[in-house]
Amino acid sequence: MSRETPARPDAGLAGTLDTGLAGTGAAGLADMPDAFGEGCPGTLAVCVPGLLALNEDVELPLASTGKLLLLAALAQDIASGAVDPAEPVTLLEEDRAGGSGLLTGSGETPGLSAATWTVADLALLTAAVSDNTATNALLRRLGLDRADAAARGLGMARTRIHDRIREPRLPVHPPAFATGTARELASLTTALAHGHEPWHGLLLGWMAHNTDRGLVPALLPHDPEDRLPPRAVPYPGVWVANKTGTDTGTRADAGVIVGARRAGYAVLAHGPAGSEHALVQAVRRAGLAIGSLVQPGPGPAVGAEQR
Repeated sequence: MSRETPARPDAGLAGTLDTGLAGTGAAGLADMPDAFGEGCPGTLAVCVPGLLALNEDVELPLASTGKLLLLAALAQDIASGAVDPAEPVTLLEEDRAGGSGLLTGSGETPGLSAATWTVADLALLTAAVSDNTATNALLRRLGLDRADAAARGLGMARTRIHDRIREPRLPVHPPAFATGTARELASLTTALAHGHEPWHGLLLGWMAHNTDRGLVPALLPHDPEDRLPPRAVPYPGVWVANKTGTDTGTRADAGVIVGARRAGYAVLAHGPAGSEHALVQAVRRAGLAIGSLVQPGPGPAVGAEQR
């Protein structure tokens, strides 16, 4: 799964993309969700619960954003004591998958050499660099049924992992690694934003290490190396923890964003093969709108919150 090159984060919320919406500021986009869907060569789905919604119930491919379901299941099991984060997992040949990650190399560039990793190591590799081999090893350890049960327990009826990561994915395989809706993913990230369960903090910490900030937060003034969740709001600038997904015809991003308030979001874009650059533009445009909802600035004051 390829990655787009992130835009400079200091581009600011006032910037607009060359999409025919010049002169429409980020705050204006938040008031016009249909506007930032214009120019998307397929379907753009956006959800910030209670604040922003566009096609939020349309079921779309998630690519690696679907790994959040696996990581949620693992975080729950670690928090409950069902899984020891120090448990060693030895990689099997069946776990190996090309695409994103560090455990499986390509061509003359080998991957990381160790054959055994802890469960916590594999979770961090999955969250930080979307490692496909680490994902498959965790899926083998927990099982698809456990990831499915976690999704059901979170109230998700249409968001599921269907298969392990396969590179390439052939006609005999399930057509997608994972599918789901922006509404259901945003319900998960909104819960993480407020962190009422012990496993929420564990999953949020993994997501804060994500190295791909090229979609929703790409044009927002945030520090990608700031991995400590803010204890209080308002927070200067924007803090982000997210999980992206990239595949042919798919760009997706779900995460937590903190500024003058805390919010969970999900943005999914799906279109024909070859339209990926336009999909990235659409997701980044939605990111500007989402940023305007949490960015400190003029408007109703948001009281400080301690937790």
